[in-house]
Amino acid sequence: MDYPEHLKYSSEHEWVAVDGTRARVGITDYAQDALGDVVFVNLPTVGATVTAAAPCAEVESTKSVSDIYAPVSGTIVAVNSALDDAPEKVNDDPYGDGWLFVIEMRDPGELDALMDAVAYRRMVEE
Repeated sequence: MDYPEHLKYSSEHEWVAVDGTRARVGITDYAQDALGDVVFVNLPTVGATVTAAAPCAEVESTKSVSDIYAPVSGTIVAVNSALDDAPEKVNDDPYGDGWLFVIEMRDPGELDALMDAVAYRRMVEE
């Protein structure tokens, strides 16, 4: 499993890459592996307001449908529309081309509630 050190992680298995006041969000390598082959992604709408820890998207795999939770509150400013035609990118490159959406954060202080790579690895390995 891969846990990039520069990312923040939620207990619901989302990762966050911070760029100023924006947070790019995806699901972790651990999550995509547990889901199996991703066949459909239902992303939030650009302009939608999301709340930390609330569901805002769905990933459907050959095994199940899983909610994706917003790791921070704010407004959706971008979605990865490439996943409409190639949802398998979530499996193939979860930390790169498989990203899901970008949030303009309302309160960057919410990032403090997320885990670093060491804490996330400890959580999934226990």
